[in-house]
Amino acid sequence: MADPSSYRPEPGQIPDSPGVYKFRDEHRRVIYVGKAKSLRQRLASYFQDIAGLHPRTATMVTTAASVEWTVVSTEVEALQLEYSWIKEYDPRFNVKYRDDKSYPSLAVTLNEEYPRVQVMRGPKKKGVRYFGPYGHAWAIRETVDLMLRVFPVRTCSAGVFKRSAQIGRPCLLGYIGKCSAPCVGKVTPEEHRELAEDFCDFMAGRTGTYLSRLEKEMHAAAEDMEYEKAARLRDDIGALRRAMEKNAVVLADATDADLIAVAEDELEAAVQIFHVRGGRVRGQRGWVTDKVEAVDTAGLVEHALQQLYGEEKGEAVPKEVLVPALPEDTPTLNQWLAERRGSQVSLRIPQRGDKKALMETVHRNALQSLALHKTKRASDLTTRSRALEEIAEALDLDSAPLRIECFDISHLQGDDVVASMVVFEDGLARKSEYRRFQIKTFEGQDDVRSMHEVVSRRFRRYLQEKLKTGEWDPEDAEDAAREVPEDDGRPKRFAYPPQLVVVDGGQPQVAAAKRALEELGIDDVAVCGLAKRLEEVWLPGEDDPVVLPRTSEGLYLLQRVRDEAHRFAIQYQRNKRGKRLKSGPLDEVPGLGESRKQALIKHFGSVKKLRQATIDQICEVPGIGRKTAETVAAALAQAVPAGPAVNTATGEIIEDETPAPAGASSERGTEQ
Repeated sequence: MADPSSYRPEPGQIPDSPGVYKFRDEHRRVIYVGKAKSLRQRLASYFQDIAGLHPRTATMVTTAASVEWTVVSTEVEALQLEYSWIKEYDPRFNVKYRDDKSYPSLAVTLNEEYPRVQVMRGPKKKGVRYFGPYGHAWAIRETVDLMLRVFPVRTCSAGVFKRSAQIGRPCLLGYIGKCSAPCVGKVTPEEHRELAEDFCDFMAGRTGTYLSRLEKEMHAAAEDMEYEKAARLRDDIGALRRAMEKNAVVLADATDADLIAVAEDELEAAVQIFHVRGGRVRGQRGWVTDKVEAVDTAGLVEHALQQLYGEEKGEAVPKEVLVPALPEDTPTLNQWLAERRGSQVSLRIPQRGDKKALMETVHRNALQSLALHKTKRASDLTTRSRALEEIAEALDLDSAPLRIECFDISHLQGDDVVASMVVFEDGLARKSEYRRFQIKTFEGQDDVRSMHEVVSRRFRRYLQEKLKTGEWDPEDAEDAAREVPEDDGRPKRFAYPPQLVVVDGGQPQVAAAKRALEELGIDDVAVCGLAKRLEEVWLPGEDDPVVLPRTSEGLYLLQRVRDEAHRFAIQYQRNKRGKRLKSGPLDEVPGLGESRKQALIKHFGSVKKLRQATIDQICEVPGIGRKTAETVAAALAQAVPAGPAVNTATGEIIEDETPAPAGASSERGTEQ
């Protein structure tokens, strides 16, 4: 690990002008490329106290062994040079988007004598007109199949085209009217190229003029009593409209725009792009990246713009680009995009209307893409095995932790304090083993004390199971047996011990969990904590955390375990709080289920009127017997109703006759 001060440039050596800089490691490999309005100010920020740097930036500057820079005349040139160097050097600490799949595009090879319509993947070629990309190749083929009826452009390969020309007989598409058969001279090269250009115009969104022309031709043919021609034109119009319906109108003003949305967490980010042309979604694509550098949403947007338009020119860059956050140097990016398009480009955040609604749709797609990527990554056996091995190595465990249990505490300002325990076996969640706890020994907010209680209770149950099987013979088994029900033949909840206990938190929570295990005499279960702010792994008794690389599969697995425990705890806490707020005197009546509670409220209209009813009147409710009626009456008599509501403006006492909602007693009845 290098000391940044060992290669820090001398004061005054760095110019105060726009430029691009490169950090190199000890082997002279470029590990990071960046640009700056002022090289002096930007590079100075890397050579401050390491403790004040973002963890990712600190890792980069300690990995580097030298820094160099290139001065340029404008910020736009810096942007272009940064993009070129990132493509050339592929630096390990720069954000690099990778396609989560290879998206197909609809391509028209206008660079050939007889243009061909086909599905293409990979890098774009000069002289080829592209539409898309699309989510699936079958979507392209369905659209092309509909449009070939009206625009019978060649779709065959060069070999098939040459073979048909040699034998003087077209292929099947030529016979059924879905190809104009230029291979056998049915149309001239000029006529076929005109068909291909009409196809491109229609796909580019210029549909209204062409449909109007076909409708006029259809009406003219009908007036001339050329009914077969009119019927064919009618079918052509229908085919084109069906092709248009596959791309619904999303922006009514026929806008040409690209919408970019970002979904991210601490380690990864997903970008989704919708290409809208003529107000219709004409294509979609997405990328996923590891956040190997300290970058926010605006920075991710800037990288996405470079990736998206770095190789594009002309109409491939739309008039409008909608983003979730504006990059730091928006004017420079606007100028760069305008140069690539050849005209003005608007880069902005949608604020209202259809564009904002469509941006929300794109963002939902980005969230789904990130979730799908994580699911695929988590389900890979090799990846899971590597993650467990990395955890074992980092925590100095004897073997890979095949069973990991994670604990988290949740509360709302000290109320409804609960805890969760989630279980991962072989790197996968085992939801049937999840458990929830209510904090019982004290009230109020104390996460450390709560963690000690929960871990103690979990492992007390484990010791009780060992006691029953004869695997454990403590001097005092009564303490371990507390809170444990008798054996009822059901599967045991805490029979299997984990190899690793993970707690959500830092040193205090880790110490509490370790102390709980030691008090029970358990010394064969490892403990660690994952602090959310910097994703540091804490071990018992250690003053410094274990810092796993940001690209580590082990860190990724620990993060998934911790986040799942957090989700499960919050869900339980919210449910518990909701039930508490809805509870009323009828909830305390033994044997009174939800259906009969609703029947009582529906019959009397409110808890107040039910409280005033006699036992005979309560017995009139269907399903309520005399014994139940007596129990209900006794429970309501014991419950203390809240004081009357008062109109604070007039001082008038309000008589509440509002019926209680189904499934819950009235608000007054909640206080007991």
